[in-house]
Amino acid sequence: MRNIKLYTIVCFLVFGLTNGQTLSVEAVLTAIKENNPQLKMYDAEIQSMDANAKGAKSWSAPQVSTGFFMTPYNTKMWKATDMSTGMGAYMIGVTQMIPNASRLKADSDYMYAMSSVETENKNFTINELNALAKTNYYEWIVLDKKLKITKDNLRLLDYMIKSIEVRFKYNKDKLSTYYKAKSQYSAQQSLIVTMQNDLIQKKVMLNTLMARDKNSSFEIDTTYSVKNFDMMPMDNSALSESRSDVKAIDRTMELNQMKIAIEKSKLLPEFGVKYDHMVPFGDRSQQFSLMGMVTIPMPWSTKGNKAAINSIQIKNESLEWQKQMILNDAAGAINGMQQELVNLKKQFEIAEKSIIPAIKRNYDTSVLSWQNNTGELFEVLDAWEALNMAQIDKLDKLQNIFKTQIAIEKQLEIE
Repeated sequence: MRNIKLYTIVCFLVFGLTNGQTLSVEAVLTAIKENNPQLKMYDAEIQSMDANAKGAKSWSAPQVSTGFFMTPYNTKMWKATDMSTGMGAYMIGVTQMIPNASRLKADSDYMYAMSSVETENKNFTINELNALAKTNYYEWIVLDKKLKITKDNLRLLDYMIKSIEVRFKYNKDKLSTYYKAKSQYSAQQSLIVTMQNDLIQKKVMLNTLMARDKNSSFEIDTTYSVKNFDMMPMDNSALSESRSDVKAIDRTMELNQMKIAIEKSKLLPEFGVKYDHMVPFGDRSQQFSLMGMVTIPMPWSTKGNKAAINSIQIKNESLEWQKQMILNDAAGAINGMQQELVNLKKQFEIAEKSIIPAIKRNYDTSVLSWQNNTGELFEVLDAWEALNMAQIDKLDKLQNIFKTQIAIEKQLEIE
């Protein structure tokens, strides 16, 4: 019996800890980086490119030829006679082209560098997923706070409704005011249902990003801190170092330079060796042929390579302008969002330190007056509604602060 009780307690603790799992935003981002299928796809693609690059310096396969060499159609002439030693031979030949060392090196450099672009594309995707995860995470924090405020306000309304029902018996409150309170109570209930559904959607989205069971239960850390990006100077060199999409353009331009090196290597001669062994018919001795070969690039054979080089150079020029466009747009967007963040922080501080305390005092005063029969209930409801709207508005400002902060972090690729 004692063992059964102990087993029950252990199971309760284990399942309780599992269901009460709390994930910080850092833990969520780490889980996304480790488990998200889209990132796994990039990893496999990068490994595939690196594996393919191992064969970059391979030579072309040798060519083997076989057949008759200088053999007459008259088979009687193949054999040796008193007048002839025989004619014709059976030949086996091997030809091997020897690629230019410069072309092998250019091909190898290009293939080993191909995965660098995909690596930066992966980092860009990580940044996109991180921004999406943080958006849902911080919206969850704000929704949780709104839900607590709404539930508190619902309890206040419930208290007022019950008080009205008691006071109505003594004709101390109006029926219209009672129905107004009841309608607001129902509206708050509906709002709670909506918020709870939104919380479920946030949880499903985060589980999806972490590649977990969509119904996995967990909680979030509702503590938060607002980062300071107040008018931090932005320059193109700093953005170039932080943004993976810009780095991807740089890697692409480097790959294009390697393509140019490959095309230039094709303008160099390449050599080959051809060996033929002949087994003659009749009484003649065996013979061989050993020849060297060289490809000589001529003006009419290099037009395509030169055109490709020119095309790649123009493409790099286009990529450079694209890079400057991204940096210019990002710097402008960040500066604008920095100013917006400063203003949002000021608005939030005013709401928290001035507006809400004043409205709260007005609400407390109206409740006290109503309880002492010197005020009307509609004044209490108006004060309550103003307080509720001010509290929700403050949280909306907090949500906008998070939204702007995440947008800046996305531009700077900060986790």
